[in-house]
Amino acid sequence: MIDYDPLYEALEGSLLRSWVRTLRPQIVQAFNRSLHGDLLRWQTILHQMPEIHSDRVSLDSDRIIIGEATDPTAEISLRLTNLLGEFHPWRKGPYEIFGIHIDTEWRSYLKWNRLRYHMAPLTGRLVLDVGCGNGYHCWRMVGAGAELVVGIDPALLNVMQFYAVRQFAGSWPIYVLPIGIEDMPTDLRGFDTVFSMGVLYHRRSPIDHLYELQGCLRPGGELILETLVIDGGLNHVLVPRGRYAKMRNTWFIPTCDTLVSWMERCGFRCVRVIDVSKTTTYEQRSTRWMKFHSLSKFLDPVDPELTCEGYPAPKRAIFLANT
Repeated sequence: MIDYDPLYEALEGSLLRSWVRTLRPQIVQAFNRSLHGDLLRWQTILHQMPEIHSDRVSLDSDRIIIGEATDPTAEISLRLTNLLGEFHPWRKGPYEIFGIHIDTEWRSYLKWNRLRYHMAPLTGRLVLDVGCGNGYHCWRMVGAGAELVVGIDPALLNVMQFYAVRQFAGSWPIYVLPIGIEDMPTDLRGFDTVFSMGVLYHRRSPIDHLYELQGCLRPGGELILETLVIDGGLNHVLVPRGRYAKMRNTWFIPTCDTLVSWMERCGFRCVRVIDVSKTTTYEQRSTRWMKFHSLSKFLDPVDPELTCEGYPAPKRAIFLANT
């Protein structure tokens, strides 16, 4: 099992020390092989990764870059490429590992570049990334100076992808946990910054999710929230009847004004919208590292301003707020 002891030690010395008591058994339970049929295979792949060492790690460029293409031999590079490919589909990134370009479904740096100069500086901060996927943005947070970054995502494949990258990057204050925010204690009040990007519309109760995020933040902390939105005025919300852009678990897509009102109702202060961007097929698309259907297949083939179900095509907004 992945060694989380350094994380527990770091949490013991912070405002989050009370979390360790409940977190330890949750981690053990999440890695129970009897509960996940692919876990043993993924752990075996991790153990088969070649040992390659490099001093080059770049966390402040669009790609997370580890090592040089010349570090491994051609044979080892091919072996590494094949092993990394076993963790398909790769959705968040991109990464460049010893010259191997993991061209992920999302060009996640575009989202990061939209928010990086608006949020409070991360230097010295304790940061939580909710629904972090394989941890791409977590790496960017550490690159921006965060003291400790904890990503949470209940999908074990994402956790395995993160640790496949981490074992080549060396020791950094960043961890991805196989849990969801509903598994965290209420009212932790210990993180300086909390990110929730691409999560709100997947929650059956968006108001409860806002309260969960608030409970993770210390007084005066900052929330960065990114989600799907629609055009319109206050109190307008799209509730898809079935799927939205072929996604089954999309529940509520509000207008910007509506979400601001929800956040203020939950007690957030200084709520502001810093970006609204239409999702394009440049930002989200199929690649050899994510071969399933992507955005181009989710839109109406005649009118790309609509999803294939007839709803407004995906548009995303970024909100900042304080506790």
